Amino acid sequence: MKKALLVIDMQEATVGANHADFFKYDDELLKRVNSVISGTDAAIVVYIRNLMKNSFINKLAPVKVFDGTPQAELAKELLIVSSNIFSKYNGDAFSNSEFRAFLKSNSIDTVELIGVDGGGCVSLTALGACKNGYQVILNTSAIGSMFETQKDKYYKKLKKLGADFI
Repeated sequence: MKKALLVIDMQEATVGANHADFFKYDDELLKRVNSVISGTDAAIVVYIRNLMKNSFINKLAPVKVFDGTPQAELAKELLIVSSNIFSKYNGDAFSNSEFRAFLKSNSIDTVELIGVDGGGCVSLTALGACKNGYQVILNTSAIGSMFETQKDKYYKKLKKLGADFI
Protein backbone atom coordinates (compact mmCIF):
# COMPACT_ATOMS: atom_id res chain seq x y z
CA MET A 1 0.00 0.00 0.00
CA LYS A 2 1.30 3.43 -0.95
CA LYS A 3 -0.80 6.20 0.52
CA ALA A 4 -1.31 9.90 -0.17
CA LEU A 5 -2.82 12.22 2.42
CA LEU A 6 -5.19 14.63 0.65
CA VAL A 7 -5.77 17.91 2.49
CA ILE A 8 -8.94 19.36 0.96
CA ASP A 9 -9.85 23.08 0.75
CA MET A 10 -8.07 24.25 3.91
CA GLN A 11 -7.87 27.80 2.55
CA GLU A 12 -8.03 31.30 3.94
CA ALA A 13 -11.65 31.68 2.72
CA THR A 14 -12.83 28.56 4.57
CA VAL A 15 -10.73 28.19 7.74
CA GLY A 16 -8.26 31.09 7.82
CA ALA A 17 -8.20 33.72 10.55
CA ASN A 18 -10.35 36.02 8.36
CA HIS A 19 -12.50 33.30 6.78
CA ALA A 20 -15.77 34.22 5.11
CA ASP A 21 -18.70 34.50 7.54
CA PHE A 22 -20.51 31.78 5.58
CA PHE A 23 -18.02 29.12 6.75
CA LYS A 24 -18.61 28.02 10.34
CA TYR A 25 -16.24 25.21 11.27
CA ASP A 26 -15.26 24.34 14.80
CA ASP A 27 -12.26 26.28 16.12
CA GLU A 28 -10.22 23.12 16.74
CA LEU A 29 -10.51 21.76 13.18
CA LEU A 30 -7.28 23.36 11.96
CA LYS A 31 -5.37 21.92 14.96
CA ARG A 32 -6.75 18.43 14.26
CA VAL A 33 -5.87 18.71 10.56
CA ASN A 34 -2.32 19.83 11.43
CA SER A 35 -2.02 16.95 13.90
CA VAL A 36 -2.97 14.43 11.19
CA ILE A 37 -0.50 16.05 8.76
CA SER A 38 2.37 16.00 11.28
CA GLY A 39 1.71 12.39 12.28
CA THR A 40 0.90 10.90 8.88
CA ASP A 41 2.44 7.68 7.60
CA ALA A 42 1.50 8.66 4.03
CA ALA A 43 4.20 8.57 1.37
CA ILE A 44 3.14 12.01 0.14
CA VAL A 45 0.93 14.86 1.32
CA VAL A 46 -1.14 16.70 -1.30
CA TYR A 47 -2.98 19.98 -0.80
CA ILE A 48 -6.08 20.69 -2.87
CA ARG A 49 -7.40 24.23 -3.34
CA ASN A 50 -10.95 24.95 -4.48
CA LEU A 51 -11.12 27.90 -6.88
CA MET A 52 -13.86 29.79 -8.66
CA LYS A 53 -13.66 30.72 -12.33
CA ASN A 54 -13.31 34.48 -12.64
CA SER A 55 -16.65 35.10 -14.37
CA PHE A 56 -19.21 37.90 -14.18
CA ILE A 57 -21.65 35.72 -12.19
CA ASN A 58 -18.95 34.60 -9.73
CA LYS A 59 -17.94 38.23 -9.16
CA LEU A 60 -21.39 38.68 -7.60
CA ALA A 61 -20.91 35.74 -5.22
CA PRO A 62 -20.73 36.54 -1.49
CA VAL A 63 -17.49 34.53 -1.17
CA LYS A 64 -14.87 35.09 -3.88
CA VAL A 65 -12.09 32.53 -4.19
CA PHE A 66 -10.26 33.41 -7.40
CA ASP A 67 -6.74 32.19 -8.16
CA GLY A 68 -4.17 34.76 -7.01
CA THR A 69 -6.38 36.23 -4.27
CA PRO A 70 -5.54 35.95 -0.55
CA GLN A 71 -8.78 33.99 0.05
CA ALA A 72 -7.63 31.24 -2.36
CA GLU A 73 -4.33 30.62 -0.58
CA LEU A 74 -3.86 27.76 1.85
CA ALA A 75 -4.62 28.94 5.40
CA LYS A 76 -1.61 30.60 7.02
CA GLU A 77 -2.03 28.41 10.13
CA LEU A 78 -2.06 25.20 8.05
CA LEU A 79 0.99 22.93 8.36
CA ILE A 80 2.56 22.77 4.88
CA VAL A 81 4.96 19.85 4.50
CA SER A 82 5.14 19.56 0.70
CA SER A 83 4.87 21.60 -2.46
CA ASN A 84 2.27 19.20 -3.90
CA ILE A 85 -0.55 21.69 -4.41
CA PHE A 86 -3.32 21.24 -6.96
CA SER A 87 -6.40 23.29 -7.76
CA LYS A 88 -9.91 22.30 -8.73
CA TYR A 89 -12.92 24.19 -10.03
CA ASN A 90 -15.54 21.73 -8.81
CA GLY A 91 -16.07 19.45 -5.83
CA ASP A 92 -14.11 16.40 -6.98
CA ALA A 93 -10.31 16.86 -7.02
CA PHE A 94 -10.14 13.96 -9.51
CA SER A 95 -11.59 16.38 -12.08
CA ASN A 96 -8.00 17.74 -12.32
CA SER A 97 -6.08 15.58 -14.82
CA GLU A 98 -2.68 16.81 -13.52
CA PHE A 99 -3.64 15.63 -10.02
CA ARG A 100 -4.69 12.20 -11.35
CA ALA A 101 -1.42 11.90 -13.31
CA PHE A 102 0.59 12.92 -10.21
CA LEU A 103 -0.97 10.16 -8.08
CA LYS A 104 -0.40 7.62 -10.85
CA SER A 105 3.26 8.66 -11.36
CA ASN A 106 3.83 8.23 -7.62
CA SER A 107 2.24 4.73 -7.62
CA ILE A 108 -0.40 5.78 -5.08
CA ASP A 109 -3.13 3.19 -4.48
CA THR A 110 -4.69 4.57 -1.27
CA VAL A 111 -5.87 8.07 -0.38
CA GLU A 112 -6.68 9.38 3.08
CA LEU A 113 -8.83 12.51 3.09
CA ILE A 114 -9.05 15.35 5.58
CA GLY A 115 -10.27 18.96 5.35
CA VAL A 116 -13.58 20.58 4.42
CA ASP A 117 -16.39 19.93 3.76
CA GLY A 118 -17.62 16.44 4.63
CA GLY A 119 -20.94 17.27 2.98
CA GLY A 120 -19.22 18.55 -0.15
CA CYS A 121 -15.71 18.50 -1.57
CA VAL A 122 -14.22 15.89 0.80
CA SER A 123 -16.96 13.37 0.02
CA LEU A 124 -17.06 14.27 -3.69
CA THR A 125 -13.28 13.73 -3.92
CA ALA A 126 -13.64 10.43 -2.02
CA LEU A 127 -16.29 9.32 -4.53
CA GLY A 128 -13.95 10.36 -7.36
CA ALA A 129 -11.17 8.31 -5.76
CA CYS A 130 -13.46 5.25 -5.59
CA LYS A 131 -14.40 5.70 -9.27
CA ASN A 132 -10.70 5.92 -10.14
CA GLY A 133 -9.88 2.67 -8.33
CA TYR A 134 -8.25 3.98 -5.14
CA GLN A 135 -8.69 2.57 -1.66
CA VAL A 136 -10.30 5.41 0.32
CA ILE A 137 -9.90 6.35 3.98
CA LEU A 138 -11.87 9.23 5.49
CA ASN A 139 -10.21 10.48 8.66
CA THR A 140 -13.36 11.84 10.31
CA SER A 141 -11.48 13.45 13.22
CA ALA A 142 -10.07 16.00 10.76
CA ILE A 143 -13.04 16.55 8.45
CA GLY A 144 -15.18 19.61 9.04
CA SER A 145 -18.83 19.61 8.00
CA MET A 146 -21.48 22.27 7.74
CA PHE A 147 -23.80 20.18 5.58
CA GLU A 148 -24.67 17.24 7.85
CA THR A 149 -27.55 15.83 5.79
CA GLN A 150 -25.41 15.78 2.63
CA LYS A 151 -22.49 14.31 4.58
CA ASP A 152 -24.63 11.46 5.92
CA LYS A 153 -25.91 10.69 2.41
CA TYR A 154 -22.38 10.70 0.93
CA TYR A 155 -20.90 8.67 3.79
CA LYS A 156 -23.58 5.99 3.34
CA LYS A 157 -22.74 5.80 -0.38
CA LEU A 158 -18.98 5.69 0.37
CA LYS A 159 -19.42 2.86 2.89
CA LYS A 160 -21.22 0.84 0.20
CA LEU A 161 -18.28 1.49 -2.14
CA GLY A 162 -15.85 0.11 0.49
CA ALA A 163 -14.38 3.32 1.90
CA ASP A 164 -12.90 3.08 5.40
CA PHE A 165 -13.74 5.57 8.14
CA ILE A 166 -11.31 6.23 10.98
